[in-house]
Amino acid sequence: MADSRLQVLTVPTAPYPDQRPGTGGLRKKVHVFQSRRNYLHNFIQSIFSSIDLRDRQGSTVVVGGDGRFFNRTAIGVIVQMAAANGVGRMIIGHHGIMSTPAISCVIRKYKAIGGIILTASHNPGGPGGDFGIKFNTANGGAAKDAVSNKIFQISRTIEEFAICPGLHVDLTTLGKQMFDLENKFKPFTVEIVDSVESYANLLRNIFDFAALKELLSGEKHIKIRLDAMHGVVGPYVRRILCEELGCPVNSAINCLPLEDFGGQHPDPNLTYAADLVDGMRDGQYDFGAAFDGDGDRNMILGKHGFFVTPPDSVAVIADNIFCIPYFQHTGVRGFARSMPTSAALDRVAKATKIELYETPTGWKFFGNLMDAGRLSLCGEESFGTGGDHVREKDGLWAVLAWLSILAARKQSVEDILKDHWRKYGRNYFTRYDYNNIDIDTACETMEDLEMMIVDKSFAKQRFAVEDKIYKVEKADNFEYTDPVDSTISRNQGLRIIFTDGSRIIYRLSGTRCDVATVRIYIDSYEKEQIFEDTQVKKKNLIKNDFREKLNVSQIKQTKKSLKLKSTTSTPK
Repeated sequence: MADSRLQVLTVPTAPYPDQRPGTGGLRKKVHVFQSRRNYLHNFIQSIFSSIDLRDRQGSTVVVGGDGRFFNRTAIGVIVQMAAANGVGRMIIGHHGIMSTPAISCVIRKYKAIGGIILTASHNPGGPGGDFGIKFNTANGGAAKDAVSNKIFQISRTIEEFAICPGLHVDLTTLGKQMFDLENKFKPFTVEIVDSVESYANLLRNIFDFAALKELLSGEKHIKIRLDAMHGVVGPYVRRILCEELGCPVNSAINCLPLEDFGGQHPDPNLTYAADLVDGMRDGQYDFGAAFDGDGDRNMILGKHGFFVTPPDSVAVIADNIFCIPYFQHTGVRGFARSMPTSAALDRVAKATKIELYETPTGWKFFGNLMDAGRLSLCGEESFGTGGDHVREKDGLWAVLAWLSILAARKQSVEDILKDHWRKYGRNYFTRYDYNNIDIDTACETMEDLEMMIVDKSFAKQRFAVEDKIYKVEKADNFEYTDPVDSTISRNQGLRIIFTDGSRIIYRLSGTRCDVATVRIYIDSYEKEQIFEDTQVKKKNLIKNDFREKLNVSQIKQTKKSLKLKSTTSTPK
């Protein structure tokens, strides 16, 4: 314990107008946090000020990040400000690193008032990359809109922040560090914890580790390849998959967390996980997976790089959910997917007579259902899958879920998925991103589309695509009423739903002060032609009649700087 009491200061500051947290918290370029005076301090103070003083005094707060550049600097400031704002204990991952699902786990385990997650998810890192700050509440999940709005409003009027500048924490040494502060009756405690152990213990209580060990290192073991993409999951993969479940060390690649993710984009898809995709092509590995920067997203591959789309992934897990011991004990309360995600999960829910929830984009909507005991498994098209064990999507959990299915069914990834398509039909799914569109043009385009599809004359229209006729059953601007608290979320995306279950979704995303992204999701359902080339099938719903009548050409011509990217294209 320090010999002298550390001084707490109140420092004058001026507000910034652009600190509104999004779905993933506050994300900016690193240089914004570095170059703007007190930019980091203002936002952290706004977080603490959003918590009632009576709840804050003596409370526990968890802090960790994905290890990207500026992570350690930010943690140093957060600890100093937490102490000055009356927090009694900080729990921090070793070296400041802890995956997003692990932070959710630790918040819940230690009954913390919340956690501060330092990540920009799958965005690039390094001095020229992105940095983010996300606040999770006591349930372990992302703050609800009311909390985020309160933080933003405080940030717009902030005049001062509290800090203890003489407090310095050693992130390299496990254990407790205690500090005496002036005018504080109890010491301020910082506990540096093993980033993996609490989370690993949670997984041991969910999955059959003995069966997984037999699958991965037994006499008839399969060969797997896991790519941590130099993100936070590397130490978790090494400890759990390699040391505990017996995978060879060379099964895991890019497992050293780096501040710049090795100069790569830590996004687990077919484009950015090229090391994994290339390594799977020759057929020497039976199963492959990649993870994003903070460990909440995943991509699943089978032999020869057979790609499992995220909507198919959650649907297969749902259909085989009792291969996971946790659900044998708890039962299954409900399934959920984000609205843009394909309806593959819906078919499993209908067949199993389990409640299905369709929510707006954002994991917090799932968390609310979980807290109410209504939801067990959920997923989204952007490579996120999870259960009710934490309140974040969880990449490593999804991988162990798939491995549990392989262990129980003793089939390959490809055979399991093809059996699923034979049983339920197939949703050919992809997403197109139209990036960097002028914000006014993007909004006008969406407004024009909405006016067209909600007109009565649009309903029951027929569209001919090659030898197939698509008939409109319903078209609307998606609105969600939360069944738990009755809050209403409007304008969540334009839906065109056809009688065969196929869908086209238009959604405005990533709006900044001057540009936006228009996303088009293609969800083409087939009951018979289930083994076709996706590259051909995915174009069917956005060509010919559709291209003209749904103004796709108008979107494509909005800006010369527009960039088109298909984010979930699928091999055969």
